[in-house]
This record gives sequence, C-alpha cells and structure tokens, in this order.
Amino acid sequence: MAIKKKAAPKRKAAPKRKAAPKRKAAPKRKAAPKKKVTKSKGKKPAFGGYAISFAGRSETVEQVFGKKPIAPSEMTKRIWIFVKANSLSNR
Repeated sequence: MAIKKKAAPKRKAAPKRKAAPKRKAAPKRKAAPKKKVTKSKGKKPAFGGYAISFAGRSETVEQVFGKKPIAPSEMTKRIWIFVKANSLSNR
C-alpha cells in the first residue's frame, strides 16, 4: 500500500513594513574662507627620526654588502654598520 504524504502547513504572509519617514534636507553650510598658500623658505626637515645622506659617497654596493647574496634583514644590519662607521646620520 502506498503511504499518503501529509500536506505541508500553509505559511502566513509576512506583514508589510511601513515606509520610513522622509528626512528633511540639512541646511547648507557656508564655505570656509580659503587660506593663502605660502611657499616655505628652504627645505623641510626629514620626516622621522633619522636623516641619512649618502650623497657624495664613492663606495659600491659590493663594498657595503659583499658579493654573496644576503637576506634583507642582513642588508639592514650592514647599512647601519656602514652609517655608524662613517658618521652619516644626523644624530
């Protein structure tokens, strides 16, 4: 004998939502007066803690880092050794 399937219960329709009230437009603000742009005299100081100048250096990359490939962390260590040995920092 065949088994009869029970009919699925009917779902109630979801209640309709009310429309949100319309917002009023914000009052317009007056534009702030433009500031005069002045060019600074001279160079700005370096941003950050150190300013290192390599200008005028005759050393090659091989003299600073060596000829073998090295990791980036080792490059950083060798740069600081070079900077401190040649007094290139501003501190």
